[in-house]
Amino acid sequence: MGHNPIVDAGGAAALRNRIQPRAPAGPRRICRCIKDSPPYLHDGRLLTLADTVEFFNLILETHLTADEKTELEAFLRVL
Repeated sequence: MGHNPIVDAGGAAALRNRIQPRAPAGPRRICRCIKDSPPYLHDGRLLTLADTVEFFNLILETHLTADEKTELEAFLRVL
């Protein structure tokens, strides 16, 4: 068998933490019912989910197509 640095570095716990890192302590944001809670962003500058998807498309330079943005917005509406 070969050397597996992930398992050898700390066993199953290290592997589990790499695959499923622990969430940081503190309040957790939940996306449930996101469609019912506009405006969006910490300062309320984005009035719709479409605005929010477009904002992050531009900021993160994801280059989403119009269809992809529509599908992402539809997905967010069902959370």
